[in-house]
Amino acid sequence: MILYGARGQAKVIYDLILSNNQLLEYLVDDHPPDHFSHHLEIFKPTQALLQNKEVIIAIGDNKVREAIYHQIKEWCRFEIMQHYSAYVSRFTEVGEGTVIMPNVCINAEVKIGKHCIINTASVIEHECVIEDFVHISPKAALAGNILIKKGAHVGLGANIIQGITIGKNAVIGAGAVVLQDVPDYAVVVGNPGRIVRFVGAENNG
Repeated sequence: MILYGARGQAKVIYDLILSNNQLLEYLVDDHPPDHFSHHLEIFKPTQALLQNKEVIIAIGDNKVREAIYHQIKEWCRFEIMQHYSAYVSRFTEVGEGTVIMPNVCINAEVKIGKHCIINTASVIEHECVIEDFVHISPKAALAGNILIKKGAHVGLGANIIQGITIGKNAVIGAGAVVLQDVPDYAVVVGNPGRIVRFVGAENNG
């Protein structure tokens, strides 16, 4: 297995790999830092290094993670990474490249897209749909039947009530309590959650 990335998110996923008694071959990064934990060697990404390998894109930023996916998707395969302490219902679907961190709880009939990050101790209740390239931050809680659209970020400790839709590339701030639907590109903060601005729409299709 190879990690694409050599910074904070990669360090967390590397620790997850060790905890699961799995083997990391090496890391690749477009702009390698001077060093990495345990002094692992970092290479520039090339087709030769990634060809037919199992890869996790260890980048926290949703847009960057998606961009890298489109650059390398024809070369390699994408692993699903799940910490041994996470509970994932047998009736849940998880897409390729998604990482599920320690102490996560994902209940029945949830659908998670590809290359998502389901971060530490978050809770996703029944029948939620999480589209591709979403980041659910630590200790966020999603009640049942929620739709999180592509590229959205749900912040640390945020709470979303049942039946809500979170729009494409929306950002839910840390600790926000979301009681109504959130449109695409909206930034929501506070309790109750309120829209404070819109970001990024002009740079996205």
